[in-house]
Amino acid sequence: MAAYILPFFITFVFTTIFTPLVRSLALRVGAIDIPKDERRIHKRPMPLMGGFAIYLGILFSFILFLPMETSLTSILLGGTIILVSGIIDDIRGLKPMYKILFQVLAGLVIIFGGVKIDFISNPFSQNSSLLYLRWLSLPITLFWTIGITNTINLIDGLDGLAAGVSMIASLSLMLVAERLGLTDITILSSMVAGACLGFLPYNFNPARIFMGDTGALLLGFLLAAISIEGVMKSVATIALVVPILILGVPIFDTTYAIIRRLLNGQPVRIADKSHLHHRLLAKGYNQRKTVLILYGFSLILGCSAIIVAINNSNQAVYLSMLTFIIGISFAFRLGIFAKK
Repeated sequence: MAAYILPFFITFVFTTIFTPLVRSLALRVGAIDIPKDERRIHKRPMPLMGGFAIYLGILFSFILFLPMETSLTSILLGGTIILVSGIIDDIRGLKPMYKILFQVLAGLVIIFGGVKIDFISNPFSQNSSLLYLRWLSLPITLFWTIGITNTINLIDGLDGLAAGVSMIASLSLMLVAERLGLTDITILSSMVAGACLGFLPYNFNPARIFMGDTGALLLGFLLAAISIEGVMKSVATIALVVPILILGVPIFDTTYAIIRRLLNGQPVRIADKSHLHHRLLAKGYNQRKTVLILYGFSLILGCSAIIVAINNSNQAVYLSMLTFIIGISFAFRLGIFAKK
């Protein structure tokens, strides 16, 4: 475990140093979020592009602690592509179609670097039977990568929410990868967690900088790639269940958003104020309490995933199903699916 603490700490320090510098840069280049509609929780202009500090922290630690191996390098290169799209969007805006094109390109980079979903294990099988995807590997990997990249972006609606949830998810992935003996992925996961923690003092309420699309899309992409390389390539029962549990909060929130908009006859791409954090705010919780509640749910899901990984059994899968049912019940309680 000591081998992962140093990369975590060094990335934390780098990100803590870079964040105020990136804040000054964002103000100079005009990467500023000005609240123009009722969906914005903040009431004053806020510098964006904080994800650049997260990237720099990870980049420096990557050079120090990880080998320039094909799959790892492809993750770094893909993350750089995502970073560029985020910086452009934070400074001048980028149409959704172009964002998706950047994400497809980044996804193809990691696929050709060997980071792809080649098979899916049956979580209900006693002998971990596998379904080999063959030609479906490419579209399924792209779907997962683009999907998770955007789920983190969608929950980035309150100070510190995306950074904290991503930190918990990356720590959970780190522990699972460590159990599977995947040293490099464990180190990379610890770096992502360290970067998130280094950014949080500037981003937790009241925030001094937002991560913007630069950070939210980058973290989503890194978590997607790490989950593929660190868990989904395992032939164990956990391969399918664990990543979904670890990324449960953003996955559930995005799924609920899609279902809700379909039920309301709204275009899926049109934003609303009915995400999990909006509902909790409507229940009377302030920003900090709302964020801490969602941290708590992320932590519960992460711990459930670790239990599943340790046991690697059908009973553990049933535990994950119970967790999912509780999540659905929570969503109905908050009125996530309610028609307007």
